[in-house]
Amino acid sequence: MAILTASHMASAFGILGNIVSFFVYLAPLPTFYRIYKKKSTEGFQSIPYAVALFSAMLLLYYGFLKTNGLMIITINTVGCAIEATYLLVFMIYATREAKLYTTKLLIMFNVGAFGLITLCTFLFSKGHQRVTIVGWICAVFSVSVFAAPLSIMRLVIKTKSVEYMPFALSFFLTLCAIMWFFYGFLIKDYYIATPNILGFAFGIAQMALYIVYKDTKKQVLPVVKLQDLGTVIDLSAIEMEQNFKADTDQMPKEIIAVDEDGDNNKSIKPSESNV
Repeated sequence: MAILTASHMASAFGILGNIVSFFVYLAPLPTFYRIYKKKSTEGFQSIPYAVALFSAMLLLYYGFLKTNGLMIITINTVGCAIEATYLLVFMIYATREAKLYTTKLLIMFNVGAFGLITLCTFLFSKGHQRVTIVGWICAVFSVSVFAAPLSIMRLVIKTKSVEYMPFALSFFLTLCAIMWFFYGFLIKDYYIATPNILGFAFGIAQMALYIVYKDTKKQVLPVVKLQDLGTVIDLSAIEMEQNFKADTDQMPKEIIAVDEDGDNNKSIKPSESNV
């Protein structure tokens, strides 16, 4: 009866993990809506989406190797489809240089590295040994992905601003880590459970930073790159846009033209001047 209860609990956490992970995968939608509206990728980069696709492909492969990997297969199939769609949209509106860089990235990670892992594990391992090797690869890669929030946490501390670290995203990432930890723990899959301990710790740390700095004023830094769950933002582009808006807002609405005798001649709008 205890085994049956543990199995039911594992299924429940797996389903909840699928639901929460699905919404986390949808987090970059506002970014891609902005890209679609402006017909430009602006300062955004393709790295996080290529990495996320690679991670989903690895876990999907691992799920197929396992005897009880249905929950892993379902969410990572959806994840592969969503990340591939993001990359397709990015490639449509990216500059030529960004397209070439993204193509190289996809060939290196999603074709080369994934193909090499698949080929080597099929040729040089079998059965449980193959599952163990792929499980270790997934765990190590997941740990490196979970370490990415260190950059955004450092940025929050330096700027004393949580503008680019939304509380809702940190909360859902923490919730996601909790669901997959318990799922992995209950089915005794420590390649899934262990990395999510780190994910939970970073999620709690992010929410604590949000509480500490949520009411403080923002300090502007020079060129910085910010990584969050799925997005890398070039802050220099955002800062330039904000500075341009600030400068135009501070411009006088009209300019008084003065003739050579010092008398006011007429008022003209800035757009009419030759300056």
